[in-house]
Amino acid sequence: MSIKADDFVDITDVVCPVTFVKAKMGIEELEDGQILEVKLNEGEPLLNVPRSFKDEGHKVIEVNDNGDGTFTVFVEKSGL
Repeated sequence: MSIKADDFVDITDVVCPVTFVKAKMGIEELEDGQILEVKLNEGEPLLNVPRSFKDEGHKVIEVNDNGDGTFTVFVEKSGL
């Protein structure tokens, strides 16, 4: 099953803590229930960004390894 994202943010060109700030700006523009696709690097961003989304109450649906040192994370916006 392929997930259809409503918006896409590529944060492979920024470093922590800017990675989550940029991803958070992307999800804030969405409506509740919409999905943000975030492309990020392995390592610190992969550890921190999905966890930060969960901490804010959003739902991390899927994390895919792109095989090139980057990952794609799908996050569903949840309005708390």
